[in-house]
This record gives sequence, structure tokens and C-alpha cells, in this order.
Amino acid sequence: MITRRNALKSALFASMAAPALIRTASAEEAKPAVAAGEDLSKLPRRKVKLARPPFVHEHDQVAKGGPAIIEFTMTIEEKEIQIDDEGTMFQAMTFDGSVPGPLMVVHEGDYVELTLVNPETNTMPHNIDFHSSTGGLGGGALTLINPGEQTVLRWKATRPGTFVYHCAPGGPMIPWHVVSGMNGAIMVLPREGLKNDKGEPVKYDRVYYVGEQDFYVPKDADGNYKRYSDPGESYADTVEVMNGLVPTHVVFNGAAGSLTGENALKSKVGETVLIVHSQANRDTRPHLIGGHGDYVWETGKFNNPPEKDLETWFIRGGSAGAAIYTFLQPGLYAYVNHNLIEAVNLGATAHFQVEGEWNNDLMQQVVPPSPISQG
Repeated sequence: MITRRNALKSALFASMAAPALIRTASAEEAKPAVAAGEDLSKLPRRKVKLARPPFVHEHDQVAKGGPAIIEFTMTIEEKEIQIDDEGTMFQAMTFDGSVPGPLMVVHEGDYVELTLVNPETNTMPHNIDFHSSTGGLGGGALTLINPGEQTVLRWKATRPGTFVYHCAPGGPMIPWHVVSGMNGAIMVLPREGLKNDKGEPVKYDRVYYVGEQDFYVPKDADGNYKRYSDPGESYADTVEVMNGLVPTHVVFNGAAGSLTGENALKSKVGETVLIVHSQANRDTRPHLIGGHGDYVWETGKFNNPPEKDLETWFIRGGSAGAAIYTFLQPGLYAYVNHNLIEAVNLGATAHFQVEGEWNNDLMQQVVPPSPISQG
């Protein structure tokens, strides 16, 4: 019997016609790590437990010792999530159950070894494409797994910076999986840590990961958002909305309000915060209202010197950027996509709640609101 779900799977497999590519490391790539052909069994291994965004797993800002094999495990989870305060439900596809997937952190020259698990409770084949890796469609050609399967991919981190990863199972399934939540980011730190435009060390006290997501939720004849039993059931309607290129929601970390109120990002006056911001599908323009980007790697690549003192920066669709700011005043800061329609009306807003003492030299209300004086 041909069901809608089986037909969808057949279409997916038909779209996966790309052959697996074999990567050959160059001498230049081998410099920060082990020599080409050396036995990787000699390298130390370190298992890392990933953290749910906006938080990031523990890591050293400056590498200790030589390259290592960093082991991660991510489980793909298809599940229904609520994406706004009005109760709109969406059939999401996720890495490790969150939108975005977790931020991974390694150092240049390390090897990333990912165990990717697709439980048999899922309905779709999935894979992963790392923009930071070399060859094999970013790993996508080597990681396609059906429900009930898992795979292990290892690749060498040769380029420092922040990079997007996402599911890319082939053909029309690629954009659908990405805008259904299957994206995240990895940060490859220089072994000696971050540096400013003068080559001086830059350190951060906290790091937060903000993954911006555009959703395309179908509506019924009465204008109400529709609800589906599984991702496959939503496919045809969702693609129709997607092809209009107008998102119904643009949110941070999976839902409008997910990083506000009790979930506001915390900091203190005098603390330096690193913000990693990714957008796997559309361009965006982060802005911290009341603060700045002291140092901004707008393209997210740490071999390039950061820009300084930016008010708003640009994250290209399919990339991740990084910005550092040292908070100077206490209070509530709004961190937004400065397409303010998307920030206010569609949901792309987060808050920082900062503790500390107010500095009147930086800002002071000289005269409080009062009646206009006559004459």
C-alpha cells in the first residue's frame, strides 16, 4: 500500500543522487594538526556533552596541548513544538530536540567525531552538512540515515570561525528540513584563542548562542494556523507557504519569547559576553539596543580581524557570526533582528538582564517627564 509517508520517503531517496566524495587533506591543512597519514589512534579523545541553546558546553578558550579527537553525539528528534504565545503548533525536525541544534566548540586542528542517531520513532531519513568541513557535501553525502540507524562522521577542523550546520537530505527536502528546525552552529576557536584587530588576546566571561529561525506555518480557510500529526502530513502545505518566501514567524531559539522574561540572558556590569548568532536560511541584522558590538566577526571567520564598535551587523543566510560586548550599564537590553517588523511583529527578539550599578556619566535623566513650561 502506498501511503503519503512512503511516497514522501521515496521522493527523498530519489533526490539523493550525489555520490560520496573522498577528502584528501593538503599539506597546508595538516600544519595545525598531525602530519598526513599519522595514526589518529595516538591522539587523545575527549567526550563532550552538548548543552541546550542558548547555553554552550564547557570549553577552553585557549587550547591545552595538541590536537584531539572531540566526540559528540546528537540524536535527531521529530516533534511538535509551540512557536508563539498564541499556541501555534509546528511539526519540527531537530538536532537533539532543540531549535537550533546545540553549538559545538572545538579548536583549529582538532578532529570532530560525531555520532548521529536517527531513532526508529522518527519518520524521515536525515543527515548533516557542516559548512566548516571539507568534502562529501560537508558530510551530508556520508551521513544519510534512515529511522532506526546511526552513523559516525569524523572530520578535521581546519578553518577557525563560526559556521552553520544543517540537514541536507537532497533536492526539495533540503529547504524543508532546514526551515523545520534542523540547523545549528559550530565554533572552531584558534588554538591560541580569540584576538582583536591589533592581535591582542580577547577573552569572554559568558557565551550565548542565538539561532534565528524562519517558520512557514500553513493556515486553513478561516485564517487559523493548521496543526498536523507528523512532519510528512505537513509537507505539501508547508512547501506552498515556503515558496511564497514570506515567513509567518521569525524567532530566536525556536519560539517567540524564548529568550525573554524568565528566560532572558543574564549578565553583570563589567562582564564580557560572546554572542554567536546563526541564520541557516535568511539574511539577518542583529542589534543590541543600548549596547554595541565591541568586536564583531561579522562573517564569523577568526582569521579575519574583527570590526569594532558596530551598532548593527549583518549575518548572511547560511552563516554564523560572532560579537563581543562588555556591559557597562545595568538594566534590560533588547537584542533584536533590526528588521523591526520581524523583531516586533514576527518574534525575533531576545533580552539581556544585566545586574550592577548605574553610571550617570554614561547616561542620566537630567529632567524627568513634566508639563511643558509656559514662556
